[in-house]
Amino acid sequence: MSIPRPLEPSPAEAPAQPHGRFGLGAGPRLLLLAGVGLAWIIPALWNPTFLYAMLAWDVLLLLAFLADWLRLSQPQQLTLRREWRSAPSIGVSTHVRLSISNQSPLDLWVSAYDELPLSKWHINKSIALEVPAHASRAVDYEYTPGSRGDLRTGGVYLRYRSAFLLAERWAIANLEQTIRVYPNFEHARKHSVYLARCRQIELQMRMMRLRGVGSDFESLREFRDGDELRNVCWTATARRGKLVTKTFRVERSQAVWIVLDCGRLMRAHTHGYSKLDRAVDAALCLAQLAIYSGDRVGLLAYGRAVNQRLMPGRGAAQMRQIVEQLAAVREEVPEADHVRAAASLLTLQKQRGLIIWISDLAETAMTPEVIEAAGQMLSRHLLLFIAIAQPELKLRAQQSPSSTSLMYEVVAAQEMIYRRELLLGRLRQRGALCLEVEPSRLSAAVLNQYLTIKEHNMV
Repeated sequence: MSIPRPLEPSPAEAPAQPHGRFGLGAGPRLLLLAGVGLAWIIPALWNPTFLYAMLAWDVLLLLAFLADWLRLSQPQQLTLRREWRSAPSIGVSTHVRLSISNQSPLDLWVSAYDELPLSKWHINKSIALEVPAHASRAVDYEYTPGSRGDLRTGGVYLRYRSAFLLAERWAIANLEQTIRVYPNFEHARKHSVYLARCRQIELQMRMMRLRGVGSDFESLREFRDGDELRNVCWTATARRGKLVTKTFRVERSQAVWIVLDCGRLMRAHTHGYSKLDRAVDAALCLAQLAIYSGDRVGLLAYGRAVNQRLMPGRGAAQMRQIVEQLAAVREEVPEADHVRAAASLLTLQKQRGLIIWISDLAETAMTPEVIEAAGQMLSRHLLLFIAIAQPELKLRAQQSPSSTSLMYEVVAAQEMIYRRELLLGRLRQRGALCLEVEPSRLSAAVLNQYLTIKEHNMV
């Protein structure tokens, strides 16, 4: 299943307006000629008469500047349009097209500066292009967002000149708009190979025709010794004149909840992405795979309160809602309220389902609240608890200390790793599935574990 389209922001179009108090400036040729006029100073050292020649030169340049400025097009004769050629996605280059329409009788040399939100991957630069009279020209460039969510773009600042290059006008086009930056779609496409494995598992399940104590109705057959009376179909029994029982199969479509921790521990950055960014990418890949396999997928993202909540569903419409919800997920400075999130989820999901909880652990002497909250799920649901590992912590624990201070750091790192393993071990003893995965390998690990659960009918 592909990501639903379209997700591109709508185009923005507006006429230019004067910018600044006077809205004018000197062109490069005027500055060059003014510099040439300064050469009159040299002979003026011997003959002051040359100062009058320099003054006459400057007056001539001023008149030429005013004439060129007056003949320049008014800003209202320029119309700008910004088009997004693809949906903005964090860390992925998005193609943007900026078009300028010139309704004046003059050819213009335009320098445009599009004020887009800055990021670690993008710095705004001026764009130069020539726009003939009564014509339009467009330029394509790339923009790489640095964060998800709703971002506010600015206007487009213009400086334009005629062929004389003596004067220039300053203008601005109000192309402000709110764009939504989505999770990394390219990351999800790279993991589409798991869809083939999912289809293979589904075919195997159909051949096995599993029957058991599930709740999905399979078929009717004659009553046999050992069948429960509660499964007798009395309407069919009345029609046939003999006992007929219902057979059931193990549920093929389960409720899958993706739970994302948005607290302070998920703010840590590795290779330009925060832990929450990696978790959101993994959630997008998992939602795509689970909906493709026929499961009903829900989402719960929480910080101090539940921020995003989407009840389980299937189909392209559900996938679109998940994408929109994941785009709005943001980190929070305080510690997340894990107990509140667990209570909310238990209230929303009464029947047994699969809970995939992506979080991190605080290395403290006490049992973290997230472990206690996750343990509350185990009596009713199958829990896959995923802790995002800290690669730098493992590297430090594997070092050979060369000094006393480094020895303390290595011992502290080893103790923190031991505590994490101990906490995850407690969850495993209570029946949870636990993983500790590096951020860069999070998506692959989640998808593999989900397919393993489906293959073995563990829900």
